[in-house]
Amino acid sequence: MTSPLQDGFGRQIDYLRMSVTDRCDFRCVYCMAEDMRFLPRQQVLGLEELYRLAALFVGLGVKKIRLTGGEPLVRNGIVGLCERIAALPGLRELVMTSNGSQLRKLAKPLAAAGVKRLNISLDSLDAGRFRGITRTGSLRTVLDGIEAAREAGFERIKLNAVVMKGRNFDEVLGLVDYAIARELDISFIEEMPLGDVGRSRGESFCSSEQVRQLIASRHALLDSAEHSGGPARYVRLKDHAGTRIGFISPNSHNFCATCNRVRLTVEGRLLLCLGQENAIDLRALLRRYPLDDQPLIDAVQQALQRKPLRHDFSPSGEVQILRFMNASGG
Repeated sequence: MTSPLQDGFGRQIDYLRMSVTDRCDFRCVYCMAEDMRFLPRQQVLGLEELYRLAALFVGLGVKKIRLTGGEPLVRNGIVGLCERIAALPGLRELVMTSNGSQLRKLAKPLAAAGVKRLNISLDSLDAGRFRGITRTGSLRTVLDGIEAAREAGFERIKLNAVVMKGRNFDEVLGLVDYAIARELDISFIEEMPLGDVGRSRGESFCSSEQVRQLIASRHALLDSAEHSGGPARYVRLKDHAGTRIGFISPNSHNFCATCNRVRLTVEGRLLLCLGQENAIDLRALLRRYPLDDQPLIDAVQQALQRKPLRHDFSPSGEVQILRFMNASGG
């Protein structure tokens, strides 16, 4: 029997974020450059390779898999892949992060395939601003996608908003109201210094504490010990029990002591830390050993002993990792 995954600091690894594509139909200003070059197809893991790695990690004790991108719903065959992964014995839940652009047609098939929870990016409720932040996105399409997801029967839906001064900080309360009206959760995220996006992030940086104070000016907040298996810290709204508010604070509130996750890029690199370059190439091992998982298992377990204790993001705006967010697995 293979021993469960544990890093060199004794942290149990039971959460895999798996990118199924680096491509996206948006070009969000915090995620990628406007003129992006995506991976050649031969460098991208096939659906069978993605499934094989999912099964391998579940066999090693992973209980939660999140499918990410890029935008995972632009990957051909994604619903079938979800159905196969969701059926793996021992997996507690399959979840997904999406920009919402494809949910009008895919929300119900995803729920039927076994995706339990959905995170949907929504950074603005103003159509012009939304277009400015995403560069190519349609707010109406995403809002329709959210409604389709609400009707599809997911166990829970959460909105994600990356908060930036000068772009959408003044919409925080409006986004909270939108979530309350639909009994959705919402998380506010500090922008991460990944990739050169052509501007100084320090000028637009907004801390989770600033967001919390703004929300507290209108709503009574109750601290909560709830967690969804990821880095968000949650509060409840005293007068709106149907909505949780999360804060993801990679710059101002390092959450590494309880890190339980690794990331797999669509080119097969296992990132041991989002904020470091430590990684191993699983694609080469997949293709060298098509019928034997043991070399991959050995490589993963050995690599985890080198998982860093923490990342070192700061709100200064300096680019600390050249890798773009879309190449990091969402």
